[in-house]
Amino acid sequence: MRVALLDDYQGVAMRMAEWDALKPHATVEAFQDHLDSVEALAERLHPFDAVFLMRERTRVPRALIERLPNLRLLITAAMWNAAVDIDAATERGIQVCGTDDLGTPAAELALGMMIAVTRWMPQDERAMRAGRWQTKLGVGLHGKTLGVLGLGNLGRQMAGYGNMLGMNVLGWSHRLTAEAAQAAGAQRVELDELLTRSDVISIHLKLSDRTRGLLGEREFGLMKPSAYLVNTSRGPIADETALLGALRGNRIAGAALDVFDVEPLPANHPFLALDNVVLAPHIGYVTEENYRLIYQGVLEDVQGFLNGRIVRPLNTPNTPNTRNTPR
Repeated sequence: MRVALLDDYQGVAMRMAEWDALKPHATVEAFQDHLDSVEALAERLHPFDAVFLMRERTRVPRALIERLPNLRLLITAAMWNAAVDIDAATERGIQVCGTDDLGTPAAELALGMMIAVTRWMPQDERAMRAGRWQTKLGVGLHGKTLGVLGLGNLGRQMAGYGNMLGMNVLGWSHRLTAEAAQAAGAQRVELDELLTRSDVISIHLKLSDRTRGLLGEREFGLMKPSAYLVNTSRGPIADETALLGALRGNRIAGAALDVFDVEPLPANHPFLALDNVVLAPHIGYVTEENYRLIYQGVLEDVQGFLNGRIVRPLNTPNTPNTRNTPR
């Protein structure tokens, strides 16, 4: 069995788990580069029986799945992946599995990015390297209002950080109740009120049909001119064109973004030219502790599959492809 580990940007995948434990039944190969096209991916992955996806870095649509006749096992980091056509995999007899992962790193990054954007840390750091000293006037967070969109695991952590800083915390999601918000240390309000009152808005929602484009031109128009947006969830939740317009027109004070519509972010993207934006390359989950947990999960998923025991399944294939599975 041949196993491919995709999008190993940092070149660390081969030391994150004891891959020798799969011998002699499986070999593992990691790829650092990122491929976008179905044609290029199909050519690379054609010989492989199992493919691991690090989050949603690589899309796996039906068109790709149908060009991978040897594929029997598809593994994603965490327990969901919007970039995979699971229905197509199920129809083709491909088992899809997930892994455990840590939630804390993403919330920690959101906290760090909130402080970085309100204190203009990257801008002052660049100025300091150029020989200038104290070029920006930051904003303190104590006593300010933090609006948290989505009070799931990550949102609750962010609400706790806001309380730690002495902020007034508001919360909203489609199904959030007043009781659940109170338990998280927040006050449940409607979306428009949260946008109007908040000094910082932090997004912790899953991307879905209901949340795609949730924040558009109208919503950015409700925000204070002094307010900041932090997005460590998914780029399309905030309409990119509307956000660019709000930032360029100084209709909001700034944004801290770890996620984007297209990733990796294109080299000529307009965000890169804005001075009121703090950017990170989708690193909310990128910590050694999380990687070790994820890649250990990949190892367990492959071992289970080879032994006829499915670990952390995300589907039930119609006619499982068990071609050449060792007994």
